Amino acid sequence: MKHVHSGKVRDLFETDEGLLLMVASDRISAFDHVLEPEIPDKGAILTQLSLWWFDQLSDIVPHHLAGAAPDARSMVCKPLTMVPVECVARGYLAGSGLADYRRDGAVSGVRLPQGLQDGSRLPEPIFTPSTKAPIGEHDEPISFDQVVAEVGKETAEELRRITLAVYTRGAEIAHERGIILADTKIELGWDSNGVLTLGDEALTPDSSRFWPLDQWEPGHAQPSFDKQYVRDWLTSPESGWDKSSGEAPPRLPDEVVERTRQRYVEAYERLTGHSFTG
Repeated sequence: MKHVHSGKVRDLFETDEGLLLMVASDRISAFDHVLEPEIPDKGAILTQLSLWWFDQLSDIVPHHLAGAAPDARSMVCKPLTMVPVECVARGYLAGSGLADYRRDGAVSGVRLPQGLQDGSRLPEPIFTPSTKAPIGEHDEPISFDQVVAEVGKETAEELRRITLAVYTRGAEIAHERGIILADTKIELGWDSNGVLTLGDEALTPDSSRFWPLDQWEPGHAQPSFDKQYVRDWLTSPESGWDKSSGEAPPRLPDEVVERTRQRYVEAYERLTGHSFTG
């Protein structure tokens, strides 16, 4: 097959039929760096969880799947013309959204009430788009008006509608399984008929923040089922790394690798109700 592209996590190949084979590796990234070593089984978990979510969301937005895949970490997909915007929905305040709120009381131009804390639930889910940065660069928040300037008013409104609908459905399903979906990022693109279609992955620990519902307590960072555990280790004194230094992060210890894998497996099993067998 023809190699088309490699991202932080996924490798893309073109088949003889003009379809795309998307392979999720076990690579993990944080703070715009691809880390070492890889997380065993991560690629298969992301792919299998995405496949499950595509089924749950199919009445909201069509997806890019086009056929049977050769293994557990791959998807055969229709090619899409990707929207040049990262579509993000937030129902809780955390991560870069929290940093933006603390700075100016808003996230992507959306004003929020005063007095919110780390982990606070928002009055209602909000659409907080960002730029789509190249590897090694950081996505920057943009306002809805900036999205309109980029893709037009009609498309911008549709991106917002789909993103919030996907988040709402995902949050409802996750809540039933004892998990808070704090936020999520989705990729949308136009298919050959001009229909906005869900691509890449959906509602995985790489693209979302998942918190245990029974441990939710605003005012501090929440326990998580996602790669926040890796971010927390990297910014801890134990790692000895300064993310503003410009240097590459240190190698992840075996314990951090194993605990990260456990969190990904638990997210998959709690959400889908299926055992992960690798």
